[in-house]
Amino acid sequence: MKSKNILFLIFSLLALTSSYSQSFIQVYANVVNQCSQTNITANLTQFEALGLKRRGTTSLQNTFDWLKNKYLSYGYTAAQMQEDSYTYSGSAAACKNLIVTKVGTLYPNTFVIVCGHYDSIGGTGTNDNGSGVSSILETARLLQNVPTAYSIKFINFSGEEDGLFGSQHYVSSVVNATNPKMNIRLVFNLDEVGGVAGMVNNTITCERDTSNNPSTNNAVSATMTNELMNCVTLYSPLNTFLSYAYASDYMSFQSNNEIITGFFETNETTHKHTPTDFLINMDPLYNYNVAKATIGATLHFAQADAAAMARDKFDEFGISFFPNPTKDTLNINLGSLPVTDYTFSILNIEGKEVLNVTFNNAKLIESVSVATLSKGIYLGVLQSGSNRINKKIVIE
Repeated sequence: MKSKNILFLIFSLLALTSSYSQSFIQVYANVVNQCSQTNITANLTQFEALGLKRRGTTSLQNTFDWLKNKYLSYGYTAAQMQEDSYTYSGSAAACKNLIVTKVGTLYPNTFVIVCGHYDSIGGTGTNDNGSGVSSILETARLLQNVPTAYSIKFINFSGEEDGLFGSQHYVSSVVNATNPKMNIRLVFNLDEVGGVAGMVNNTITCERDTSNNPSTNNAVSATMTNELMNCVTLYSPLNTFLSYAYASDYMSFQSNNEIITGFFETNETTHKHTPTDFLINMDPLYNYNVAKATIGATLHFAQADAAAMARDKFDEFGISFFPNPTKDTLNINLGSLPVTDYTFSILNIEGKEVLNVTFNNAKLIESVSVATLSKGIYLGVLQSGSNRINKKIVIE
C-alpha cells in the first residue's frame, strides 16, 4: 500500500545512533541457515495462484484457509490460532485476521508481534504482500519449537489495502479489550519485501516511528530499529537503509502508543496494486534474504534461549509452566502438543503426587491453583498418551 516521495527519502538519510551493541550468536545463525529458498518461492507461487484477495471474494477466504493449513503443517495447533472476524466500510462481507500465538517461557504475557497483510488490491499482490507473508511463514516454521523468553504472535491481517481496517480492528477489539490491556514489547511489520526483477536488490529498508501523534515511543522505536539493522547485518547478506514508518499495519499500533519497527523493499516495485504484481517481476532471492533477516531479528527480539538451543534440550512442543516461581496459580501452556486431553500432576521432592488434574478439550493455556502447597521445589508432569513432559516448579 505504501509509496515514497523525495522529501521523506532525504529525511530518512539522517541516521540515529545507539549505544546498544549486539553480538553474533551461532545457534541463532544455525536456525537462520535453515531458511529455505524453495519454501519461499513455493509459497509465493501458491499465494499468486490464489488470485485477487479483496474483501468479499472467495480468494480472500481461500488465502485465509491456506495460511491456517500452512501453520498446521509446521506443527502449530488449532488451540494456538485465533480468528479475528470483522466487517468494514458498510460491507456485509466478513474479513478475518489470523493470529498464531507461541507462548514465551519467561514473559508469557508480553508479546513480540510479527505481522503483515495478506489481502491485495488490483491483482494477486504477490509482492504486496505475498512477499511479507512468505517471510513470516518461514519464520514461524523455524521458530515453532525454539524456546523464547517472550511470547510471539504471528499475525496475518486483512483489510490493509482498504485502509488498515484489519489491524485497526485487532488493536481496538483485542489489544485494548484484553484485561489488563495486552502488553506488547514490539510490533515488527513486513510489507512488500520482494524486490524488483533485473535490479541489484541488496538493501532492505528498516523503518522506525517518527510520528508526532503520539511521539512517546519514537526513541524506543529508533533503538529497536537500530537493533533490527544490526540483526540484518549479523544474519543476512543484506545492507540496511534507515527510513520512517508509514501507511502499513504497524501504524494502527503506533497510534495506540505501541513500539514499532518494520521492513520494506528499497528498490520499490512499479507493479503494486496492478494486475502485473507477479512473481516474475520480483526477486525471490532477495525475498529469501529478507526472510533470513526476519528470522534472526525475531530470535533476537523474542530472546530465544541460546543456551537451551545449544544443548538441544528443550521439548519439541514448546510446553511451559508459568509463572515459575509461583505462589498461588500455575498456568500450563500446551504449546504445539497435538492433543486436547491431558493430565497434569505435581510431585514433591520425595516423588509423592500432591496434585493431579485432568483437562478435557483443553485450551492453549489452562490454570491450576497451587495455593495449598508448601513452599519448595516440585516436579510438574504433563502426560498425554505416550507424551510425558517434566519440568521443575518452584513454589514460594
